[in-house]
Order: sequence, then structure tokens, then C-alpha cells
Amino acid sequence: MLNQVADLDRVFQALADPGRRVMVERLSRGPASVSELGKPLAISLAAVVQHVQVLEASGLVQSQKVGRTRTCSINPAALRSAESWIAERRTLVERRLDRLGEYLAETADQPDAGSAPSSTGTGQPTEPEEY
Repeated sequence: MLNQVADLDRVFQALADPGRRVMVERLSRGPASVSELGKPLAISLAAVVQHVQVLEASGLVQSQKVGRTRTCSINPAALRSAESWIAERRTLVERRLDRLGEYLAETADQPDAGSAPSSTGTGQPTEPEEY
């Protein structure tokens, strides 16, 4: 369990950078070389390599070197772990909102027996009672 949490932390840390998200978006369409991943970004090839290393360390990306070309591809399992974590949180929030909606629907039709009327029949506010 602790190892899964650390893996998930690395995935979210890797996705925290906008440049790496651009790379992941590109790789979701299919494998690409490191230089191709760097084309839309205004950074050096060395910086692209560093970003790819972060993505590899997180498990989001796998790369293979053939000759002088390093080709990267996405690891769907790592993306699924992040997606699963987000989906679990969404489900919890939706359940709470559903319960709140049910409660509000139930109490909307019930008169509030403990409160005093807010105005008199003349449209004037009532004075608060003294205790």
C-alpha cells in the first residue's frame, strides 16, 4: 500500500509540470522520439531529456533507444492508477452531494416549527423576543 502511494505521488508530481503534460498528451497519440516531444516546447534538448527522465521515473513513460534515437511511449497502467484515485474521490464527493440533496429535499417540505415568523401580516419585520 505504501509503495502504491509513493508511485501515485510520483505520477502526480510528474504531471504537475505543464511541459510534461504536453509530452504525455503527445504520447497518448502514439510513440514519439525525444526530439519530437521537445518540438512544441521552447526548451533545450537537454531539458527535454530531463523531463523524459522524470516521466520515466514516475512510470508514466517508457523509452527505448535504437541507434541514436530514443523513442518514448506511454504506460497506460500508470495513468490508470491516477485515474482510479481521482474516480474514487469523485465518487465520495458525489455520494455526499446526493445525501445533501436528499436531505434538502426532505426538509424543504417540512415547516420549521421552532422559528418565529419573520414578519407580521403587514409586511413589517417583527421585533425579536426578549428572554
